Amino acid sequence: MPAIRILFLGDVVGEPGRKAVIEQLPLLKQSEGLDFIIVNGENAAGGKGITPKIAIDLLRAGAAVITTGDHVWDQPEIVDYFPTEPRLLRPLNYPEGTPGAGSVVLETAKGKVAVMQA
Repeated sequence: MPAIRILFLGDVVGEPGRKAVIEQLPLLKQSEGLDFIIVNGENAAGGKGITPKIAIDLLRAGAAVITTGDHVWDQPEIVDYFPTEPRLLRPLNYPEGTPGAGSVVLETAKGKVAVMQA
């Protein structure tokens, strides 16, 4: 199996962090030959959670998966978005019935990649 080049960006915080990632991610993906990008978006909405719009913007910029944490619930509108976007992960160890999933397996040109949000 060929090597898969993966980038994980930790904690994108607020508008400045968001703008930098959204602007630079496509360039970084190309210049570094990245195959798969994971972004932690837990604090992307002003340091308090993430909104559906921000998640969509990060995915369009090139993130394959967005991880979160306990702050994800700071933006109430994200609750209804979780069932529509399997690439937005919440912590895996949350109780049964919590919206969203804690893991996802995605296909790349070089094989499958599993991401677990623990």
